[in-house]
Amino acid sequence: MIGIPELLAPAGNMEKLKVAFAYGADAVYIGGKRFGLRAFADNFTPEEIKEGIDFAHRIGKKVYVTMNIFARNEDFNGMEEYIRYLKRVGADAVILSDPGIIELVKKTEPDLEIHLSTQASTTNYHSALFWHKIGVKRIILARELSINEIRQIRDNTPESLELEAFVHGAMCMSYSGRCTISNYLTGRDANRGECTQPCRWRYYVVEEKRPGQFMPIEEDDRGTYLFNSRDLCMLEHIPELVKTGLSSLKIEGRMKSVYYIASVVSSYRKELDKYLNNPSEYRLDPKNMEELRKVSHRPYTTGFYFDKPTEKLTYYESSDYVRGYDFVAMLLENFEDKGLILVEQRNRFHKGDLLEIMQPEEDHIEYEVNEMYDEEMRLITSAPHPQQRIYLPFEGKLKPWSLFRRKR
Repeated sequence: MIGIPELLAPAGNMEKLKVAFAYGADAVYIGGKRFGLRAFADNFTPEEIKEGIDFAHRIGKKVYVTMNIFARNEDFNGMEEYIRYLKRVGADAVILSDPGIIELVKKTEPDLEIHLSTQASTTNYHSALFWHKIGVKRIILARELSINEIRQIRDNTPESLELEAFVHGAMCMSYSGRCTISNYLTGRDANRGECTQPCRWRYYVVEEKRPGQFMPIEEDDRGTYLFNSRDLCMLEHIPELVKTGLSSLKIEGRMKSVYYIASVVSSYRKELDKYLNNPSEYRLDPKNMEELRKVSHRPYTTGFYFDKPTEKLTYYESSDYVRGYDFVAMLLENFEDKGLILVEQRNRFHKGDLLEIMQPEEDHIEYEVNEMYDEEMRLITSAPHPQQRIYLPFEGKLKPWSLFRRKR
């Protein structure tokens, strides 16, 4: 029997956690200040981890905490105490890749649920059965699997083992993210949370008999990007994903903006609900696919789900993102009696700008900035300062976590 998959979103800080839930995520994955693979995300202090978990549980949601580094000996210092803390504050699961850490969690807090990271590169049901036998509740499958291979793993593993797969976001050019380019070129270990994404840089070759002569590898006058993966997008294939029996559909992006999270989570939530409510009549709403084209992204691909790696996976023309809109403000408060809303600036905007307002579970609204006021209620013509608080005229009430964007 095919179940209802969870929609799992990234959360690099507390604001992103709350936005992810507001726009429809069932669960989020977060990282602490140590032991995770996104050292450059804001990440959560121990106190914030507790606050985020408490918030999620009050609204019936879940929080998973990443501890998926490839640990060196010194990385185990303080780890046992951290594991005990996560259990005490109610983490719904920890995401691990290292067998030593798995063993430590089982010994320290045997009731703490374990999810196996995609870094473990699980590509077959024999491995899946092994990990489940030693106590793993969920496996986050390798990104290199096809729809058919995922279905085979599901068919040959017990229902007690949950399966999760990435369905949207940036893809690493190396196998399940096991990359060492960052280590060699910058001294920052991608597998310990410090990737600098050198796969997006321009490269040149040197012929051995011509030392010092650097030759660009060109597709056009901007160069070529041999390792530059497109972004994964499976929104157009919700039925195929659900029919594999996946327990969780995962969105990548703990270092992405709140705008990215709101837009992507909302699009997948709408399509997933629409399919689950009426599978036989399901048709993709083009507006939700268009929404994904409005956020910052590289050209989209379906990754390995349907094709072997070809030019469909790597984008050679540029390492730049496609950016159709700028996120300019977030709603802070409604003042219905005064016909005003208070927003916080996230990018500069001006009087006369035509904006689009995104709301959780609502259609978007066009809004023209005809007047704007600073916190002292003085008329102004622009909002140039980061996180400047601005009053805007508005009749009615917007939902919490409404976002404002402007077409570029």
